[in-house]
Amino acid sequence: MLRPLNWNNSINEFKNYLRIERGLSDNSIEAYERDIEKLHQYCQHVQIQADPLAVSYNDLQNFVHWIVELGMLASSQARTISGIRAFYRFLVLSGRLQDDPSEMIQQPKIGRKLPDVLSNIEIDALIDAIDLSSQQGQRNKAILETLYSCGLRVSELVNLKISDLFFAEEFIKVVGKGSKERLVPIGNEAIKYINIYLNEIRVHQEIKHGFEDYVFLNRRGKPLTRVMIFTIIKNLALQIGLQKTISPHTFRHSFATSLVEAGADLRAVQEMLGHESITTTEIYTHLDRSFLRSTLISYHPRFSMK
Repeated sequence: MLRPLNWNNSINEFKNYLRIERGLSDNSIEAYERDIEKLHQYCQHVQIQADPLAVSYNDLQNFVHWIVELGMLASSQARTISGIRAFYRFLVLSGRLQDDPSEMIQQPKIGRKLPDVLSNIEIDALIDAIDLSSQQGQRNKAILETLYSCGLRVSELVNLKISDLFFAEEFIKVVGKGSKERLVPIGNEAIKYINIYLNEIRVHQEIKHGFEDYVFLNRRGKPLTRVMIFTIIKNLALQIGLQKTISPHTFRHSFATSLVEAGADLRAVQEMLGHESITTTEIYTHLDRSFLRSTLISYHPRFSMK
């Protein structure tokens, strides 16, 4: 009779199987290992004193509920469940298990639920609700104008530097995922209100050492956090009674949707958003900067304003 395996031994045996029997790459093997480690961490978290052979179907069901509650995306849930299924199929094939407890675990539905989109009227209402009599109000107006004008991720917004602003050329440099840089056209309204914030509000702030180049600062002279941007937008939505679930990403999605629905070239939208590809099979397409800007001027409502 085969002796029970502990987690480390079973994971190592599984990795050897993936490498030798299935010929998978190191990256793929590491991905499978992370999936199994998540299950191991869950068992430790809920104090299931069991080796992987003793994990039951109910344990796996509870694990799936756990990763859902953690906020893991459906695509990531599916990836993790797939890895755990492969692990338990291996344990059955190797004779370690007779029955596969993962066999009946259901995959989440990955059909993409589109987030709420803001209309131009709703965006105007949110921005108009900002109290411009306060210093933070002037900053917040510049923030929302920038989010919608450029379709930035919230992480890209909070890390935006003054040295990345090329207003004479009407572009900004954005550092996106994987530290990849891209140039994004910026609209006249965003330029206007960033300049007001920089020249009339920020210039009078005491800025903490090391943060002099960051555009958007909090009252203590440090960069804003992602959570603060969420809070600003959430409070404005409550203030106008907006019956939609919105976040900073809503502005990014609205930016892209308004362009695509108006007939903008998808490749131009792709590059402005900083996506690697339009689909998983398309390669990244480099586009001329003048073409990117002309696309925004033609289709984005914020670019027609002077």
